[in-house]
Amino acid sequence: MKWSPQDAMQAYLHTLQLDARPTRMMKIALLEQEISFNQCMEFISALAAGNQAKLMVQVTSHQGINPLTIALAVAAKHTKARFVCILFQLQDLENSRAQLSCYDLKDAVELVHGNPCEVIMEFKNIDFAIIDCKFEGFLRLFEIIDVNLRGSIVVVSNILERRIGASIGEVIKGRTGIECVTRSIGEGMELTRIGLMSCCKPQKKMFKRFHVITFEH
Repeated sequence: MKWSPQDAMQAYLHTLQLDARPTRMMKIALLEQEISFNQCMEFISALAAGNQAKLMVQVTSHQGINPLTIALAVAAKHTKARFVCILFQLQDLENSRAQLSCYDLKDAVELVHGNPCEVIMEFKNIDFAIIDCKFEGFLRLFEIIDVNLRGSIVVVSNILERRIGASIGEVIKGRTGIECVTRSIGEGMELTRIGLMSCCKPQKKMFKRFHVITFEH
């Protein structure tokens, strides 16, 4: 994925502005989360926008949307990307629409109700995904999710709920010609970058010259 510093900065600042003045509804949602998602909101939003992700998908748990939904919605709004949020509970639809409207982000998110393991199969070449391990079928999602092998990112939240089973990085590594790197990005969260193995595409070494300019008063 080609990096866009301008899109990353715009999404970061927009999310930071929203995080500074959360609505009452989102405050309640934050209190219900066991993980401080808001600490990673700006980073996630900037990462998705900066990588110019064209298709983003989030799989939520029974708790419905969370601050990470807001982060991706902001990224989608700035890059005109498609963002699909899969809700497991039907009753979460109206509540989710109301929360998104408070941030003027309702039109940036497609809210879809259904079994995530079935719904996610409708989407191919996903560029950016967020999977909540509180959803019981998260291991199945790791196996069937169709990510963009030219470069994609999967964020897994609530990993403390993952008492058994492999991480998505370990599952993806089993595919021929694919490599991935997984890093922790906060309490109970990990990020995995996925792409074709670098050895398949030899790259020339590139050297850059940096100039340092100082100003004196």
